[in-house]
Amino acid sequence: MTIAEALLVTVAGLLAGAVNTVAGGGTLITYPVLLLCGLPPVSANITSAIGLAPGYAGGAYAYRRELGGQRARQFALGPTAIVGGVAGAALLLVTPPGSFQVAVPFLVLASCLLLLAQPVLASAVARRTEQSRTEQSRTGQGQGSDRVTPLAHAGVFVASVYGAYFSAGLGVLLLAVLGIVFGDGLQRLNGLKSALSLVIVLTAVVIYAASGQASFGHTLLLLVASCLGGTAGGAFARRLDAEVLRRTVAILGTVLAVVLFLKG
Repeated sequence: MTIAEALLVTVAGLLAGAVNTVAGGGTLITYPVLLLCGLPPVSANITSAIGLAPGYAGGAYAYRRELGGQRARQFALGPTAIVGGVAGAALLLVTPPGSFQVAVPFLVLASCLLLLAQPVLASAVARRTEQSRTEQSRTGQGQGSDRVTPLAHAGVFVASVYGAYFSAGLGVLLLAVLGIVFGDGLQRLNGLKSALSLVIVLTAVVIYAASGQASFGHTLLLLVASCLGGTAGGAFARRLDAEVLRRTVAILGTVLAVVLFLKG
């Protein structure tokens, strides 16, 4: 790795950490940079996933208060998230490099669409939870039920497979699933989403680390830079309009997808 590449990866990690704090989609920054540094597509994806993992731990810690009273949901859905994470990581490792290279542009476009749809999905989740609270107040019930249905397990499993295979947009997809299956406050759902995202990513990271396909030097730079970007950089990013930031990342991701289509 040259000095120029090291600087490029460091800047990408800082930006990705900050972007993940505000709008999500940091993978759409680190992945193309790692490709530019000469990493094969699967290795770039694995390196990016491991390098950005600390941000998920920070997100779960930030929502520790909202996770209060949701232990039953976490214990019920945690194993599903682990199984989905194992399936997604294993799927990536057994996918032929050429096939993954063909799939990446579609995955990038799907991630961009999820980012752009995030405000709409969040509004839909908010309306759903408000309706549920209204119904609960009429019937004299408390907060959203802790009952975990087969639909909840199925939705979390699909999101976990996707998140372990290609993490960009995981949080948006998972929040949409939880908003559909649980009638609860948006902040509580965000807390549960953060906890499950951490479980999914850590599961995938363990498998990826054992595979030996991550680039150690690039991973180390991303681990440090994304942590710094998620704290100091995140404070700066909060001053920006989240919607503008989200659209910018989505546009850059779309350009990346087009380039990958043309190359592939």
